[in-house]
Amino acid sequence: MAMMKMRITGSEDNVRAISNLLQSLDGIEHVEEIADLMPHMDDPDSSSAGLSDVSGPDMHEIEVDVPNPATGRKVRQAVEALAFDLDVLVEFEQDDS
Repeated sequence: MAMMKMRITGSEDNVRAISNLLQSLDGIEHVEEIADLMPHMDDPDSSSAGLSDVSGPDMHEIEVDVPNPATGRKVRQAVEALAFDLDVLVEFEQDDS
């Protein structure tokens, strides 16, 4: 089973909608949001701390187990269509293995 990873730039509600879509697709058994392990290097003493243009939209990473390439294509097409409707940015990570 191959692992498909995607990064989503959007709100928690948008990520939840994409996760729900993924879990509803035939052949998909595992969908997991990966925790953000990178520390954010915001300086609380900075003159730009807390400004709205400094904090961008939330980024989330999701892992999906896909059983075969055909299901992977179906997942990608479905997520791209929903992301377009939600006005969300989705980036798919290519699996080199």
